[in-house]
Amino acid sequence: MSTQDYAASIQGVSIRVTRLDAAGTLLNDPGDSYTTSAFMRVSFTPEYEEGDEIVEKSANGTICVSYKAPDTMKRVTMELAICEPDPELSQLLSGGLLLRKNLGTFAAPDRKSIGWAAPAVGDDPAGNGVAIEVWSFAVKDGKRAATLPYFHWVFPFCRLRQSGDRVIENGMLASTFEGYSLGNVTFNNGLDDRWEFPVATERPYSYARSSWAPTGRKGFYTWHGDLTATIDNVARTSSTATVDTTAAHNFEPGDTVVVSGLTTTALNGTYTIATTPATDQFTYTTTTSGNISSTADSGTAFVEANSRDVEDFLSQGSTTAYNTPGNINYNEDEDIDFIIASTEDPTS
Repeated sequence: MSTQDYAASIQGVSIRVTRLDAAGTLLNDPGDSYTTSAFMRVSFTPEYEEGDEIVEKSANGTICVSYKAPDTMKRVTMELAICEPDPELSQLLSGGLLLRKNLGTFAAPDRKSIGWAAPAVGDDPAGNGVAIEVWSFAVKDGKRAATLPYFHWVFPFCRLRQSGDRVIENGMLASTFEGYSLGNVTFNNGLDDRWEFPVATERPYSYARSSWAPTGRKGFYTWHGDLTATIDNVARTSSTATVDTTAAHNFEPGDTVVVSGLTTTALNGTYTIATTPATDQFTYTTTTSGNISSTADSGTAFVEANSRDVEDFLSQGSTTAYNTPGNINYNEDEDIDFIIASTEDPTS
């Protein structure tokens, strides 16, 4: 795409909502970032402060001085509508309590979010705010653009609350949230380092064409950018390769890793990480087998920017001391402090 192709933004693809701490930094622990395609719309309107107008007249009534100060951007007002009573997204956007139930056993818990409780009377539902990212299709000549097929919209600091009526009737119960967006330079490159214009995040919103969108994802994820580690030792027992790196690699089991540059060429290739026995070591299964003695080697291990599923996160026990976003006792240093567990014994 050597020049602008004038693609249009058509339809919403995905939305990612991420909790912020008190300084506006994106949080990336389990339960902090939620991605879904189940939204109806995201609308936003630039709001301006009108400049002062100064008019002075002479004694005979004619105007001798007329000046109008320029209007200035104040913020962007927003509305977000979702098409189902999604408890996890509701909690991120509007505080309150996420209600979770163990659908497994005590020995093998399987906790699911099954409901939501509104913020308490007197609470600030917006808490420290969230960052909202939206992706839409870039369409040219009636089809998706071949290059950079998405628009990536960034609202780096948003404070929203529920708005409008909730109607339980012979029809869908939609949920609407409204509020505003401001600049937040600490958004930087985003959770996965895919936003290439960090300076632009000092503005209330920005957008750019993108080659990627989080399609097919629904739920909580943790995110990472491109990860690269330098290899200094390799070994293989049967078909299990063990690789040591010069420093902590930050890889996790299940990541797809590209190993290259080794003189032990049988271990080069693209694999799924099986285990991470140490912060500077990982293993994977090769398509060939045969023992290779532990030997010094030099190469690179690369994991592309992506998401990691959050299979579960721990629930609080039942208590009356909830530490919820928006509440005056909210502590952003706590990983999980916005949920309450069911009192039901899953074995009964």
